[in-house]
Amino acid sequence: MSMDRFESLALKMAFGLMVVFFVALVGLAVLKGIDVPTCFTDFPPFKEGKVIQKGEKEYEVHLLARMWAFQPNRIEIPVGSKVTIYTTSIDVQHGFEIERKVVNLMTIPGAVNKMEVVFNKPGTYRIVCNEYCGMGHPSMYGEIIVK
Repeated sequence: MSMDRFESLALKMAFGLMVVFFVALVGLAVLKGIDVPTCFTDFPPFKEGKVIQKGEKEYEVHLLARMWAFQPNRIEIPVGSKVTIYTTSIDVQHGFEIERKVVNLMTIPGAVNKMEVVFNKPGTYRIVCNEYCGMGHPSMYGEIIVK
């Protein structure tokens, strides 16, 4: 049984559109410098949260999520800082989102996720858990203060 010529044309057009959308998506991601979060399985999960200054305006944050808090809860950095964030959890799965930034990671027990972000504008950026983690979930937040 052969295909009708309109069916064949519709399939070719659908495939062509998928190729065009894929190329556009990859091209825009490269042009805009969009960074995809990374999950490390060979990086051992850490047991405490901390901020490590790597350079004048370069920081590494080991952010630990637990019921119902982020550690560290308050991070202060200067304007223009590049921050590499590593997240993990010690109890259940949590979410990690920085409001007004394109940062949204899952914090999973036994795994470490990584994302880099630059803070070019001063202000207070709230960190929120966007994954329901129990009764204290609404009070699970922190902040990044950019001076």
